Amino acid sequence: MRPRLSLKGRGLQILAQREHSRSELRRKLLAHAQKDEAEAGSAIEQVEAVLDWLQANRYLCEERFVESRVHARASRYGNLRIRQELAQHGVALTADTAQQLKDSELARAREVWSRKFGQPAADAAQRARQMRFLAGRGFSSEVIRQVARGVEDD
Repeated sequence: MRPRLSLKGRGLQILAQREHSRSELRRKLLAHAQKDEAEAGSAIEQVEAVLDWLQANRYLCEERFVESRVHARASRYGNLRIRQELAQHGVALTADTAQQLKDSELARAREVWSRKFGQPAADAAQRARQMRFLAGRGFSSEVIRQVARGVEDD
């Protein structure tokens, strides 16, 4: 049987697998702390202390989390979806990253469209289906219109 990890050890183990936001890591560590600790108030204080230590020693970094999440999602999703997902984690895009995503959104939408459909819609119903698909992926309505119009122009 393995010895139980401390909260700090558990936090480091979780962060070694992938980047996490502070709120996401807090939720995971609280689940473990409350199993071990009968008193909920002290568990919250212990978790906050561990999170502060991880952040002070740069093991936990919101900027790296945003960068890794954007890198993982940018090829498949639009700006709206990426922003919404980051907001769920309690973080936001930096101005530079937001601008880079905005500048590349049309090209990313065309790439997603071509991987899924590959050929222009034959009729209005098919075009509406393609546009709904892109909207579901979080692309802006203007970009969706440009993709639909650009495909027809090609």
